[in-house]
Amino acid sequence: MRKIFFSLMMLCSCNLFAQKKDYPVQAVVFNQVHLTDNFWLPRLKINETVTIPASFERCEKTGRVENFVLASTHKGKFCTIYPFDDTDIYKTIEGASYSLSLFPNPKLEKYVDSLITIIGAAQEPDGYLYTARSIDPQHPQAWAGATRWVNERKLSHELYNAGHLYEAAVAHYQATGKRSLLNIALKNANLVCSVFGPAANQRHTAPGHEIVEMGLVKLYRITGQEKYLQTAKYFVEERGRDVHYDSASKDEWKNGIYWQDNIPVIDQTEAEGHAVRAGYLYSAMADVAALTGDQKLLHAVDTIWDNLVSKKLYVQGGAGAVGDGERYGDDYQLPNTTAYNETCAAIANVFWNERMFLLHGDAKYIDVLEKILYNGLISGIGLDGKSFFYTNAMQVTNNFTHPDLEPERSGWFPCSCCPTNLVRLLPSVPGYIYAQKDNQIYVNLFISSNVSIRLQNKEVSITQQNNYPWNGDLKFMVNPKSSFNFSMMIRIPGWAQNEAIPSDLYAFENNSDQKVKITINGKGVPYQVQNGYAVLNRKWKKNDIIEVNLPMKVRRVIANSQVKNDIGKVALQRGPIMYCAEWIDNNGKASNIVLPVGTQFQSEYNPDLLNGIETLHAEVPAVIIKNNGESIITQKQKFTAIPYYAWANRGKGEMMLWFPEKVKDIELVSSE
Repeated sequence: MRKIFFSLMMLCSCNLFAQKKDYPVQAVVFNQVHLTDNFWLPRLKINETVTIPASFERCEKTGRVENFVLASTHKGKFCTIYPFDDTDIYKTIEGASYSLSLFPNPKLEKYVDSLITIIGAAQEPDGYLYTARSIDPQHPQAWAGATRWVNERKLSHELYNAGHLYEAAVAHYQATGKRSLLNIALKNANLVCSVFGPAANQRHTAPGHEIVEMGLVKLYRITGQEKYLQTAKYFVEERGRDVHYDSASKDEWKNGIYWQDNIPVIDQTEAEGHAVRAGYLYSAMADVAALTGDQKLLHAVDTIWDNLVSKKLYVQGGAGAVGDGERYGDDYQLPNTTAYNETCAAIANVFWNERMFLLHGDAKYIDVLEKILYNGLISGIGLDGKSFFYTNAMQVTNNFTHPDLEPERSGWFPCSCCPTNLVRLLPSVPGYIYAQKDNQIYVNLFISSNVSIRLQNKEVSITQQNNYPWNGDLKFMVNPKSSFNFSMMIRIPGWAQNEAIPSDLYAFENNSDQKVKITINGKGVPYQVQNGYAVLNRKWKKNDIIEVNLPMKVRRVIANSQVKNDIGKVALQRGPIMYCAEWIDNNGKASNIVLPVGTQFQSEYNPDLLNGIETLHAEVPAVIIKNNGESIITQKQKFTAIPYYAWANRGKGEMMLWFPEKVKDIELVSSE
């Protein structure tokens, strides 16, 4: 019944907005896609059985739930550290809601309902919901400010909390049909829309930490109430209009860049400031541009995306190089020893790239999304489902001492935004696989699954079978209810077309002459590539079978020469997966390995290693210290590389992703 309700609700929603502006391409919603995949399905099950329960348990043990209980009585003391700790409950509820759609779980649903009751009791009569103030309004948490909203532009996170509430409420409503959390969210959103806006009697403030804009857009889609879209648009356009910043200062806190608040968004040209806030802002800019037709906003978000992908993205999809301010650095500032790469920034960039694809229908955005998803995002969660990275290092050596970066995983953090963000991202993955436009069905991600899509008022079922990302043989069984003409748009990944990334930031050292082969019902077919998609247009009939063969050769990746830290170095990629070396597989070290030009690699699937991975093997030189530290030599040894996402699951030790191609210098460092 739940799935039937959801389908009807989505149909009503689509009809409601049929005559309005929207994304030209529409994603196929996540719970229409049923996974059978060997790579993703176990991760989603672990999220349900381990990660979500652990997250809720930690929210209880750390006082996050108690904050809501105390807020309902206006008695007691704020239990936790940060005013945004409320969002860890909201995000976990969002993830649990997605998960309930995929794996019905009465016990989990009942627990979520109990939390929603607690949240509702904490809401003030006019809709205000912010435990850091409501517990003791006369003595709120220090970041909150003396009165409502007064410190919103910088520290209070009142609107940030609201945004995550809205996102959780929409997910819960879509998954269960229940309005309990949605009613709480709408009451709060009505207050926000009355308080903030362009009118003289309203507050003129841009949110300090973006996401409320995305949440308001989701409420607009659910309800059709224009005020939610208009307030989201207002928040986007209000940025860069605060005269209190010091534009001459190089300090991003003082000049507004940290908040993407230094100049109006339509004048911004590069990804800058706090990388998570930025990713949420750019996602909201795409939303508002799509729903209003604002061409200036569209041009700005296109320009910013080009800057990110051509100058500020790590080779494993991470973003936000600088720990001071958790921010994007300058162009080509991509250090390895101090790389920050917050997990939440990777998640924000998945949201953003999905929206860019929906705007333009170009596979390059999914290429970047895939790069992030399979590498710099899932590296943030351990294979046990309950250990995490806040930051995602690019290398760890024995003298690794950076105070802000993590050489090993943790179960929780004082600021635990990343674990709970992963909780909500993972079960939403099915919603990134397929999309549609007019008479076209887009296949974006290669994840074994079954889906039924309504195209031109006709039903088309697609079964996808593969062993991706380890194997490039893809199979799609196309079953229209009755034969008719439409186009299957199969993404041909950039990495299968000699493109490491859709820019000159990274490249393959040598091009491959292997071609992507496509057959339909066993016969090879010529095809045209349009915006990165193989266009297969024909009259499809029941049991038609498409087979695609993607070459899975090990590729050597080099960086643009302006990335100074990677000059003379090489990284390894096979399919969508970036590889690294860990100490445990390479004689106790990883920082002494050299990968000369011409090194031959063999790949091997190991079902019992790290939950099943494809490993790379070679014989390579390694720098060895001899004679009790008095001399060094290079010596051939066996080399093993594992997928980057799987590192740090076997203890603490060295890890390298970029390797020198030859020995150019020896740096002597103190062991103290």
